[in-house]
Amino acid sequence: MKKIISSACLMMVSILGFAQNPIEAKYARIINIPALKKHLTIIASDSLEGRETGTVGQRKAAAYIEQHFKAIGLKPIAELNGYQQFFPLKFDSVISSSLTISNEKWNYGTDFICPISKNKSNHFASSEILFVGYGIDDSQYSDYANINVNGKLVVMIVGEPKKKDKYFLRANNEDVTWDLDFKLKTAKDKGAVGALVIDKSMSTFSKSMIMRNSKTGFSFNSNNTDESGLSYAYISHDAGKKIIGDDFDNIIDAAKKYMLLNELKKSFPIVATFDFQKSSGTVNASNVVGIIEGSDKKDEYVFLTAHYDHLGIQDGVIYNGADDDGSGTVTVMQMAQAFAQAKRDGNGPRRTMVFMTVSGEEKGLWGSEYYSDHPLFPLEKTSVDLNTDMIGRVDTERKTADTLNYVYVVGHDKISSELPVVNEGMNKKYTNLVLDYKFDDPKDPNRIYYRSDHYNFARKGVPVLFFYDGMLQADYHKPTDDVDKINWPLYQKRAQMIFYTAWEMANRDKMIKRNKSLPKD
Repeated sequence: MKKIISSACLMMVSILGFAQNPIEAKYARIINIPALKKHLTIIASDSLEGRETGTVGQRKAAAYIEQHFKAIGLKPIAELNGYQQFFPLKFDSVISSSLTISNEKWNYGTDFICPISKNKSNHFASSEILFVGYGIDDSQYSDYANINVNGKLVVMIVGEPKKKDKYFLRANNEDVTWDLDFKLKTAKDKGAVGALVIDKSMSTFSKSMIMRNSKTGFSFNSNNTDESGLSYAYISHDAGKKIIGDDFDNIIDAAKKYMLLNELKKSFPIVATFDFQKSSGTVNASNVVGIIEGSDKKDEYVFLTAHYDHLGIQDGVIYNGADDDGSGTVTVMQMAQAFAQAKRDGNGPRRTMVFMTVSGEEKGLWGSEYYSDHPLFPLEKTSVDLNTDMIGRVDTERKTADTLNYVYVVGHDKISSELPVVNEGMNKKYTNLVLDYKFDDPKDPNRIYYRSDHYNFARKGVPVLFFYDGMLQADYHKPTDDVDKINWPLYQKRAQMIFYTAWEMANRDKMIKRNKSLPKD
């Protein structure tokens, strides 16, 4: 009798245990600290040279991710004949760069710098320099009224004026933004031979900015690339003062307050010569893509993305980018391994899982832009993109009590009303992280929604969730973003939460509905 009772009890415990430990929990445990640490230590090592897009380091990282995808059994993409989706980059090397004002040869890196990818080889001379304020010519406000810049060099300031603390030029059309490219095009159309650009908030040039523009540079060969063709250079505040004189400080102060500058027209009879020569070529970068085919819903797709590129080597120092975005890259790699094991065990996903690590994010979301413009799978059948960019650290500016148990979630209230339902439900069931929506606020000055690869899916109407630790201070974009700064228990918990959300997205009966409009950029 005791044995019978014991067997019954054991059976009941077994049943209860199974009920309390759904099958996905078994596979979530594959995403653990030892595995995350193993891969991240390699991805963020000096041997990968900071993984800058278009460089040997980026190609080494792509090869490592590809080998992992092969080893765990992900399928390559037939259309690609492999795991890498290549996209072309224009590669520019500076031969010479010089700027002479009133017979004084200005110093590169101190007085001026020339953006490599935006400048074409050119030489010009101008006998007059004209200050054109913000460089705007609009029906509501113009810096060009009653002045002729034909054949002249112009000086302009970054930014736009405001009225009553609002960008009034956008009042009737939110799509109107007088960015630098548009300003340069306007100056060129008016006959200017070149432009000197002053950033009101940057009196001198940072080392990283100088390095990026002193030797080599990459630009994305896409249909959206628009070079104005007008030669230009950024100049320091000290250099600007050499041209404008004592009024310079007042002008900068006015620009910082977004005041109107069209009453400050000034002409300077100064001879200026500019010379910029470069050579160009083409090099390929790549996105690394592998899939696990679904069962009854294999023609619908769940994307798990992260960017594996970083900032490379600057001034001889390697920027390893352990958190940004080694942490997201390795999360995708480990989620792929978890889903692959589930597939081998006969518990594969209903929808096809697409694991994609992209490059070019730090340059301007290039890899994800290329994918969204050249999709390998129908975007209308792409249920969701879960994008992971920096989940291994703690936001040093976060002052709340849950500093060690949170993740920022971006995109939850956009495109689909079902996104937060699924994500919050799986988080509550398994991980109980605090899901913080701070960066989803449209008024957030950091504009995080637009700053990682999920946005290129969102702009095509695909529902997205972006997971992020908020590390905008501390070691962000610094050479100190290393593996020894990772908070491993929190990193593991966040990665597992994303996996659980992906599991539900892959196996729910219906695709995530699209019932909300896309926010305007």
